[in-house]
Amino acid sequence: LMKHFSSSSVSEDLGCRRGEFSRKHYGSVELLISSDADGAIQRAGRFRVENGSSGENTDYTPGTWHRTDVHLENPEYHTRWYFKYFLGKVHQNYIGTDAEKNPFFLSVVLSDQNNQRVPQYHSILWRKTGTQKICLPYSPTKTLSVKSILSAMSLDKFEKSPREIFHPEIQKDLLVLEEQEGSVNFKFGVLYAKDGQLTDDEMFSNETGSESFQRFLHLLGDTITLKGWTGYRGGLDTKNDTTGTCSIYTVFQGHEIMFHVSTMLPYSRENKQQVERKRHIGNDIVTIVFQDGEESSPAFKPSMIRSHFTHIFALVRYNKQNDSYRLKIFSEESVPLFGPPLPSPPVFTNHQEFRDFVLVKLINGEKATLETPTFSQKRQRTLDMLIRSLYQDLMPDLHKVNNMLNRRSFSDVLPESPKSTRKKEEARQAEFVRLGQALKLKTTMKGDATANLATTSFCKKEPWESQSFCSNFPHEVVCADSWGQSLLVSTDAGILLIDDGQPSVQVFDKTLQIKQMHVLETLDLLIVRTDKGKDSRLLVFRLSAVQKDIETKQMIRSKYDCRENKLERTKGCHLYAINTHHGSELRIVVAIRNKLLLITKKYNPRNSLTGSSLLSSSESPVEEFQYIREICLSDPPVVMTLVDGPTGDSDNMICVAYRHQFDLVNESTGESYRLHHVETNKVNFVAAIDVYEDGEAGLLLCYNYVCQYRKVYPFNGGSPLIQTSAYDFHFSWNQVPYAVVCAFPYILAFTTDSIEIRLVVNGNLVHTAVVPELQLVASRSDIYFKATAAVSGSSDSSCKEMSSRSSPQTPTAYEMPECPVSSLEGEVPCKNLYKIPLSNLVGRSIERPLKSPLAPKVITTTTPSAISSLPVTHSLSLSRMEIKEIASRTRKELLGLLDEPIPKTESAQKEKNVPRRQSDPKQGAVRSTSSDRIISSSFESYSEGRHLSTSSDPDTLANREESSPSSYPFQLISLYDEDIIDLK
Repeated sequence: LMKHFSSSSVSEDLGCRRGEFSRKHYGSVELLISSDADGAIQRAGRFRVENGSSGENTDYTPGTWHRTDVHLENPEYHTRWYFKYFLGKVHQNYIGTDAEKNPFFLSVVLSDQNNQRVPQYHSILWRKTGTQKICLPYSPTKTLSVKSILSAMSLDKFEKSPREIFHPEIQKDLLVLEEQEGSVNFKFGVLYAKDGQLTDDEMFSNETGSESFQRFLHLLGDTITLKGWTGYRGGLDTKNDTTGTCSIYTVFQGHEIMFHVSTMLPYSRENKQQVERKRHIGNDIVTIVFQDGEESSPAFKPSMIRSHFTHIFALVRYNKQNDSYRLKIFSEESVPLFGPPLPSPPVFTNHQEFRDFVLVKLINGEKATLETPTFSQKRQRTLDMLIRSLYQDLMPDLHKVNNMLNRRSFSDVLPESPKSTRKKEEARQAEFVRLGQALKLKTTMKGDATANLATTSFCKKEPWESQSFCSNFPHEVVCADSWGQSLLVSTDAGILLIDDGQPSVQVFDKTLQIKQMHVLETLDLLIVRTDKGKDSRLLVFRLSAVQKDIETKQMIRSKYDCRENKLERTKGCHLYAINTHHGSELRIVVAIRNKLLLITKKYNPRNSLTGSSLLSSSESPVEEFQYIREICLSDPPVVMTLVDGPTGDSDNMICVAYRHQFDLVNESTGESYRLHHVETNKVNFVAAIDVYEDGEAGLLLCYNYVCQYRKVYPFNGGSPLIQTSAYDFHFSWNQVPYAVVCAFPYILAFTTDSIEIRLVVNGNLVHTAVVPELQLVASRSDIYFKATAAVSGSSDSSCKEMSSRSSPQTPTAYEMPECPVSSLEGEVPCKNLYKIPLSNLVGRSIERPLKSPLAPKVITTTTPSAISSLPVTHSLSLSRMEIKEIASRTRKELLGLLDEPIPKTESAQKEKNVPRRQSDPKQGAVRSTSSDRIISSSFESYSEGRHLSTSSDPDTLANREESSPSSYPFQLISLYDEDIIDLK
């Protein structure tokens, strides 16, 4: 341990905490030039080339493949809010104009967040620049006004105040506005290139493909007959065979995909350019190029294709020797970064994993391309035209509407009004809901909506899955930090040391009120901020001395036993921060009102965890700290972060947030520089996270709904270069977080009832986990949080009988998350501590030999094998009988075969007139084909020549899951949490 801690470097420390952040994983921009057979230059273009981190000619060696997590970015079942939360439900829509006289629409609904009994207001602001979506907390005692919602969206000034729209037909128009965000179905080109072909004319003139190309097509999807095809056709002719007789089609995670295969499109011997083939493939945003030949032969370049529309090319090569596929991605320079990054090397021996990776990469790539200026400007013009046209149509009618209804608050479904008016309002709402549900069904039958449950097999585990750390934790948590595999927690009952599976140990009594703490194992230090107001101070302890007290059980320290641990000059401090890289020098900045105190501690090898045992346990580390200087600010800082300079010599910075701005302060001179000004009336500062991309410092500035990345350049003549850079970016959260945690490639936002997970590199959403009564506990290493797992105290029927009109939809008992510990029915909700291992999030095993204070042995952080059932976790590990039981029950429920009677008040909602769906043989996703009923569970079999064979027998499912869980996933598909659609 002594040797390990002495040799720990800056990069190791940062990697242990947050993983690697580098945009180089997503390729580099190159100038690609193509030439003909004579060597003459034909075309040139700048493309970002992704080829993993290894050279193209590197041979694949078993055991060296480093996988990356594969996620659909901005998935429709998380982003299509109006279809998911609004359509077919009572909600309110408003119209108005901003200060620049641009019309806008506002939609608000009170909904239950993913059936977790967390009522929230979902709000959508429609403007010509795009849509803005936020969640606002629900309070039964506090009304929510239109002004407060628009103010949260940074819209405070109006040319005309918003007025409510009562026409049910507005739902159809708003759904059209949402569809401008992009299609839920995709068409991709597939171009076959023989070995040595260097021009697009040669590639498009191939009449047939090789055997390996046919196997690749068979892997992508199923061969369907175009004539009479009723599904998504991707621009192909399904009546007269003018675009060929067959094509390749699949459904992947709720998205219908049609492939435009060059060898299946019409071929003309007279037309050497094959215009008919180019008409389809040349107008696809994304094209797969399958190239035959050896690795050493001339490779495909996107400049070989004459197309101004195709922005992304995926080059696929097949290696017969090891039955593997190699992938290479070319993206036009203007396309924003998108994931997943290619593994290293980009070679896939598992064909099913290769298929999943390619389809996710291409879907994310097309979504990213829609954000380029070429497409975003067109979308903005279309959106502006639609909004203005709708505004002109609606404004004359709004003057005729009763003004009393326009003034009602969002918290009241029905206003206090005379009985006759209430009856009219109820009738209007009934018609509003009926039209919305019919529109929802029509959209689903057309295939313009994705399934809510992405194809998730039982064996798949997401990196953000959590495990139970401590059940039935009764105390209120103030702050905490990890200590080895244990957790040091400041509570209302004192400071406790908690380890999984062991009873908690009290370290300090409740007279010592710790508000902020850092456990620095490599320096054998515990730093805490205690008390509040004028009595607050900074205290430092030796971890070895604290651990000795725990092991010998000599005493539980109180506030009065810590007098010698107080740092001088820190009385009255309200905040402190330490530097990320404290391998050579620990720097502490303490905020006392508007003063900053800089304190340092030189690194001493003998003070490591092992070497400190040579010292007396009574020796206080206070003397090792030295006061450097004092810096005065204009206001007390709310957020404070230390930024390490490239040299560490007079170029270290302090990022502080106060009033409406983020400033950078030079530690050496005290000079202040404006980093970012917040242009809103109210500012809620959340965090300023220091990020080091390839060794260069940057900052993630988090406030309100915004997260903005600013690169901090080295000093130039005594001041940092703070200017707009191409590396800067920003994105918005759906809900205001109170804490933000980086674990690259992810960034997690914690709110009072959810964890919103996005990618740092582009801000795209990958998942939202609903966790009632969520509290982040610690995040410097592994992430610990406290949450409530509600125990159902009512029966299924009582839950079903609750009205969905006057309150959020309440889930039934079997939908509710269960507490990890056994509880009796009717008990109060229990609170538990959960843990998300950092090694799972950063995508690699972090070797950190740490000594747990409760278990005197070297422990290496590993990925947990058992995952408890949490609100955040949706992967299951079930026995064969449990799978059979769930499959049988769910199938009967969705097909209306349960024996239990349905209350009359809910009979309309239990009608099963929803469309039949056709299964995808590879992913188990579904496609609408008729309006008879829904087959919402699909169990596919793989057999040679029989891709479309299906079985709904649970016994058959269990046998297949038992024999090959990776090949026969069991999936349930629902329509955006709406398994049942009312047609009455």
